[in-house]
Amino acid sequence: MLVGELRRCSTCNRWGGERRIGDDGQTVHLNPANPRGACNEGPWHASLRGPRNACGQWLQWIEIKPQGEGPAS
Repeated sequence: MLVGELRRCSTCNRWGGERRIGDDGQTVHLNPANPRGACNEGPWHASLRGPRNACGQWLQWIEIKPQGEGPAS
């Protein structure tokens, strides 16, 4: 999943699901056994949201590097 462009729950700072950032700083890897997470302080607060859900109050996950910033060499 390429993150910065998707604007989905799995790339939102408010999403509480299990995820990790890829080595490229742009890819989010999810736990396929547990792909849902709670919305924290967003419009769906405390409800479980899937990784492809979206809303109008998306905030990019702080672990995602800005576009153009590759991995450190």
